[in-house]
Amino acid sequence: MFSYVNAEQRIAADHPLRRIRAMTDAGLRELSAEFDALYAAGGRPSIAPERLLRALLLQILYSRRSERLLMEEMNYNLLFRWFVGLEMDDEVWDVTVFTKNRERLIAGEVAHKFFAAVLKQARGAALLSDEHFTVDGTLIEAWASRRSFEKKPDPPPQGTGARGRKLLRDTHE
Repeated sequence: MFSYVNAEQRIAADHPLRRIRAMTDAGLRELSAEFDALYAAGGRPSIAPERLLRALLLQILYSRRSERLLMEEMNYNLLFRWFVGLEMDDEVWDVTVFTKNRERLIAGEVAHKFFAAVLKQARGAALLSDEHFTVDGTLIEAWASRRSFEKKPDPPPQGTGARGRKLLRDTHE
């Protein structure tokens, strides 16, 4: 089957992701030297870091709780494919490959620098406000695992549980 209309033409001109994509492109240009240092010339092909970071941004913006769900939606959602830079007939990445590449970017602190660059642009364009902040607590709970909890340096002598019993929230954060 052939289509004479590309993904760029199918995305509405006033769609909010167009502005976000322009900001991500600028942030990615700033980090291109760091991407070159992270990836070797030889070895198995990996996911382009620019595409990986765009996919992670979509996961956050559209509240996809797992990378498996993100990859599934990336397979059929034209908007997601356009934002990441995948053509209609490009294969979507395997979830385990995506996860390993994500871990490499996080370990190299490239992901942090990327999100800081995009945040800086959003502040400069007055797209942020300190007046109101909303977060879905179920996402935070889903993303936090027991392994991510760390002991508090000075837990209180008495807990917040029944009869002063110490709960996990008293001793860990």
